[in-house]
Amino acid sequence: MVRIAVAGLGAQGRLYAQLITGQIPDLELAALCATNPRSTRVESHREFAATHGVPLFTSFTEMLDSGTVDAVVITTPHWSHPGLATDAITRGIHVLLEKPAGVTSQSVVRLAATAAAHPQASIAMMFNQRANPLYRDLHGLISSGALGRLRHTNWMITHWWRPDAYYNSSSWRASWAGEGGGILVNQAPHQLDLWQWLCGNVQRCFSRARFGFRRDIEVEDEVSALVEFPDGATGTLTTCTNDLVGTDRLELLFDEGKVIVDDSADVTVWRYVDDERAIARSISPADAALVPSGVFDRSSFHSATTTHYESPWGVQHALALQNFAEHIADGTPLFAGLAEGLAQVRLANAMHLSAWTGADIDLVNFDDDAYAQALAEKITAAGNHSHR
Repeated sequence: MVRIAVAGLGAQGRLYAQLITGQIPDLELAALCATNPRSTRVESHREFAATHGVPLFTSFTEMLDSGTVDAVVITTPHWSHPGLATDAITRGIHVLLEKPAGVTSQSVVRLAATAAAHPQASIAMMFNQRANPLYRDLHGLISSGALGRLRHTNWMITHWWRPDAYYNSSSWRASWAGEGGGILVNQAPHQLDLWQWLCGNVQRCFSRARFGFRRDIEVEDEVSALVEFPDGATGTLTTCTNDLVGTDRLELLFDEGKVIVDDSADVTVWRYVDDERAIARSISPADAALVPSGVFDRSSFHSATTTHYESPWGVQHALALQNFAEHIADGTPLFAGLAEGLAQVRLANAMHLSAWTGADIDLVNFDDDAYAQALAEKITAAGNHSHR
């Protein structure tokens, strides 16, 4: 039995505490930590802790040193993630880190160096969508090579609509100093992670972003990016927080097939009878003359199947928590570790940097320090928060 604490008692932290208490047999909720003792919600946190029969700490390090926990879930503000994780792993306490792993890749690289020096403690990422059966099946299909080599992928993920009141709910929200970014840091990290899990880590990135485009905020609320994956596959990503209807559509084109995922629920897989290039070469001149008009029937060259998936809210999170517990107990491979957390943060950083500079960004040789400096300059220019 792993004694686990939850640090950060916002909506997400409370969800994890409830899941641990009711659905994860290998985890025992041992403590809660409100990392901001000046919060007006401390009394509410005390009541929540009492309901679960565990102590409430207002000092993270005091909780770690209390001897009551073996692991901790960190769900605090973004900037604090690397520092709190460092405090835990240097004490031999395992960490499950809410996304993102940090605001800058520089800070996550430093955390990774510390983690390498303390291998007795594990760091897992709460990339819960990796537990979604849809994406696990899709990952298996791609990894099997059944559809051949990936050629292109497109993800339109614009269902992150947020009203003005959301951004006005706190002074730190949607600011460079407070959250470290907008949609790339707050809403889209799961897609940035899944995209790279399915297709491989992005090698190069070019992006355009609009900052405060449809909302009165400092940070990006709309992003379009063109990326290059290993083996030369290309990809495009479009995301925003101002699409009232919203779209979630992932397309992946392969040499021997195609996949379309709609609303992270319905997957259609087309399988070609041969490599697309071989099919193209096999068409007679007479049939080729029919192609431009749309008369030529291509249906004999492929077959399609559609599968619907259900993934109720909270189930993925529970599976990620269980995976974390099993990893601690017997070394079960993590759904996602710190390396995956770094890849996601670095891609978000690269999209920012490309949008700021107009340059094509090399992620293989990404300059973590240059991004950290560029972000510091954004914070200074904004003038409403001190640099962290």
